[in-house]
Amino acid sequence: MATLTYVYAESTAVLGPLATQHEPHSYDLCTDHAQRLTVPRGWDVVRHEGELPPPPSQDELTALAEAVREAGRAVQAEPAPITSGTRHLRVLRGKED
Repeated sequence: MATLTYVYAESTAVLGPLATQHEPHSYDLCTDHAQRLTVPRGWDVVRHEGELPPPPSQDELTALAEAVREAGRAVQAEPAPITSGTRHLRVLRGKED
């Protein structure tokens, strides 16, 4: 996995290790896409020297998916408060079996 960041003012694309924070004009890429990256004509590419970290294992992806599901269930269980004097619409999803 790698993070691609565009520096439009300098017509440069920077490809480096996976970022830990979201930055404007940055996109996370899988290893295959990071290795095949091409940029517009006239642009420069700055690539991180060395190996990119390996992709996450299936166990790591499964654990992440479960954490996201649990967080989603917690959000659904807590309905948003209704403010008096205004009307709000909200979507309530049915329970999964």
